[in-house]
Amino acid sequence: MTNNLMPQTIAHIHTPFPEKFSVPRQPGLATHVQGIIKPCGDYDYPAAFSGIEQHSHLWLVFQFHHNKDSQWQAQVRPPRLGGNQKVGVFATRSPFRPNNIGLSAVKLLAVNNEPYFHLVVAGADLVDGTPLIDIKPYIPYCDKIDDASSSLAPEAPSASLAVFFARDAAHFIKQQKEIYPQLESLIVELLSFDVRPAYKKNKTDNKTYASRLYDLDIKWRVVDNGVTVEKIVRYCP
Repeated sequence: MTNNLMPQTIAHIHTPFPEKFSVPRQPGLATHVQGIIKPCGDYDYPAAFSGIEQHSHLWLVFQFHHNKDSQWQAQVRPPRLGGNQKVGVFATRSPFRPNNIGLSAVKLLAVNNEPYFHLVVAGADLVDGTPLIDIKPYIPYCDKIDDASSSLAPEAPSASLAVFFARDAAHFIKQQKEIYPQLESLIVELLSFDVRPAYKKNKTDNKTYASRLYDLDIKWRVVDNGVTVEKIVRYCP
């Protein structure tokens, strides 16, 4: 076993999100998102996870690996403020941080040994392949602070857009139900929060966007107060 001063990657999490676009902005907002945590290297050792099933939720400490070549910013523009107002990076959960380290709470669904040892979690807000540098149990009596407050984010964001499926998209979902059983619910959860850049919120721009989920491209547009999923196709790089 190693015990170095530098953070070690202990596992990777696999999620439906190949890209940053459309990833939920906070954990737990998309409850249908399932992630598979696979330990790696010296840490692929089931004994190190013995007893973890006693906890309903886990803290994941991870690296924003897509930002490793980016410079940290002293001030950022949080989406909560419409992307127009700057605040200090340490007053936010911006991914552009000095050490590119993030923290997310997820629900533990299962601990499996077949076909290999892995954890199944729900509510992850992480890109597929994100390296984890630690996993800790969520302990309600000390991690939940009843009188905590945040004037920047006083409450969870509410779903602001209705989601509709055009005929082609609805047909694809029906035909692929066995392969992607949660696809419709996941698309509704994600797109109802309006995943466009903050400055486009509450606006109709008639632009067609593409959100990647699994190996699929989800093509959609915002019209009035709703999202229309126009088609779903296999992703071809």
